[in-house]
Amino acid sequence: MIRFLQTPGPIKKIFLGGLLTIICVFMVITLVPGFSTTDFFGMGGPRRGVVAQVAGEEITTLDVQRQAKQLLEEQFPQGGAQASMLLPFFAQQAVNQLILRKAVLAEAERLGLRATDDEVRDELQKGAYASAFFPNGKFVGQDVYETMLSQRNISVTEFEQDVKEGILITKLQSLVTGSAPVTDTEVRQEFQRRNTKVKFDYAVLNRDDILKSIHPSEPELKAFYERNKASYNNSIPEKRTVQYVMLDTAKIQAQIAVSRDDLLAYYNQRRDEFRVPDRVNVRHILIKTSPGSDGKPDPKNVEEARKKAQDLLKQLKGGAKFDELAKQYSEDPGSAKNGGSLGWIIRGQTVPEFEKAAFSLPKGATSDLVQSSYGFHIIRVDDKEEAHIKTFEEVKDQIESRIRQQSATRATDAAASALLNQARSAGLEKAAAARGLQAMTANMISRTDSLPGIGNSPQFMDAVFSQREKSPPDEVQLAQGYAIFQVLAIKPLATPTFDEIRSRVESEFKNERAAALLSQKTQELSDRARAQHDLKKVAKELGATVKTSDFVSPDGQVPDIGAMSGPASVAFTMKPGTISGPIENGSSGAVLSILEKQEPSEQDFAAKQDEIRASLRQNKQQELFGLFVSNLRDQMQKSGKIKINQDELKTLTRSQNSEEGE
Repeated sequence: MIRFLQTPGPIKKIFLGGLLTIICVFMVITLVPGFSTTDFFGMGGPRRGVVAQVAGEEITTLDVQRQAKQLLEEQFPQGGAQASMLLPFFAQQAVNQLILRKAVLAEAERLGLRATDDEVRDELQKGAYASAFFPNGKFVGQDVYETMLSQRNISVTEFEQDVKEGILITKLQSLVTGSAPVTDTEVRQEFQRRNTKVKFDYAVLNRDDILKSIHPSEPELKAFYERNKASYNNSIPEKRTVQYVMLDTAKIQAQIAVSRDDLLAYYNQRRDEFRVPDRVNVRHILIKTSPGSDGKPDPKNVEEARKKAQDLLKQLKGGAKFDELAKQYSEDPGSAKNGGSLGWIIRGQTVPEFEKAAFSLPKGATSDLVQSSYGFHIIRVDDKEEAHIKTFEEVKDQIESRIRQQSATRATDAAASALLNQARSAGLEKAAAARGLQAMTANMISRTDSLPGIGNSPQFMDAVFSQREKSPPDEVQLAQGYAIFQVLAIKPLATPTFDEIRSRVESEFKNERAAALLSQKTQELSDRARAQHDLKKVAKELGATVKTSDFVSPDGQVPDIGAMSGPASVAFTMKPGTISGPIENGSSGAVLSILEKQEPSEQDFAAKQDEIRASLRQNKQQELFGLFVSNLRDQMQKSGKIKINQDELKTLTRSQNSEEGE
């Protein structure tokens, strides 16, 4: 599953949507204070390379690394050095999530819950995956299904096993949270909370203004350093000097010669790989029809849709542009924005009526109205191809690229093994020179540094920082090839002197003092404004800025205050004319004076109460399941069914711990 999730595309989004509720539950539980994997180690625990065992099932280091990388990419899709620094943190979260998933599956099995093949098929056909594998209710076909998964590096067996496990978890969740009652009082209170609006004056004190007025003396900074010295312990990260040689697959590939005979031999042996089925490149305009209350087509609605579609067809025959009409009128949102384009389709991908019309039209032709279970379609064929095997000339460039890649991979593997063996006997520098390669030396690098020829590579740094000083040369496979390396020297964690981190000490001193002064001044502002019943007058005396909000709801934002769901939510409990206590958000402090309050109407309540009840029930169900899973994990841990390999865990989270406080 993790390999599949690491690949971009619409299928990934659908897959993530299918498991979103389960993932959210696991994420909530892993963030509960004290919920950690670092407090237990069972005797006879997991072997090397295995981070944990759950009811006999192993969670490997590779599993955790893949899951951590996926979590990191979801939070920081742009990547970069700063994001890579957080990988150890996400490794901790990944361990927790993987343990929880296996614990929940083990409990589902223990309770006798099962997910059948029929249920998997039903989930694929009607659940979150339906639009990918059953567009318009029609299966894409086994070959297309397998191709879609293989392109994302997951087999059908692996994918369907993940779907089956998701069904099991959902069944267990339903069993645990089936009874989650929501009272009318709770619905009323939540409705009031969500829909009450307030308008207020507010006086603001900015932390940055206070910060500018703070000028500490040298003795004050030194005293601050001594008082907080424990927080600076080992805050200079471990550094290492490493020598390495990079074998770049792309450079090796550029040197590989491929003859025409090689290309022809490959083509003749694999002709079926280049088979193209009947396909058409189509656009359509859809005017939907909807069923009546009895589930059958509503004749009035069908006739209205027909007239609208006929009018559009008439405009097309009169010279109107197909793509412009599709963008403006088509009721298929997925294709309308692209001028109605569905791209290339093959037989079996669409409903029969659509398929029959699309494949019967010549290239460039537009159909009459085509009625299907979705409504009325107008179809235009932009291009058309009959089933055939692509000619050698059409695919020779593609074949050459494949052969080069395969040959380069084999050549790089062989070159890396040979270089490593020679480096272990003659030394890395001599072995590199003998092969016309350059050995690079990087002096005292940290885990987050970027290196020539390698860039910022967590894989390389993990390998380097797990080696002992002057151990024999070793190799690590990277995205661009192989690196053969040797750790020459290690500088361990260190505690900086005052002079080494004076600027950091000064910054932390100022921030601490500013926070205290902000809190003190905001409290004074509130106390005096309440005593004098005049916020504006006191604000002027203390140099605070006074502003007036618009009417704002609990999910709204106010400049200088931030989200009204935070400390400022007290405004919704106050009466007009009253003044609040101090409200701080870190960057500013504020005091509110309520001007007006708008209560929601009974009409709004009648319209929204069912939605609110469903939302409250879902929240309760997630809370119940979260508590259940947390207790389940505790019980399994105490009974020895969950075992953690502390050595593997520390390796995965080393940089997070070693660089803490930096």
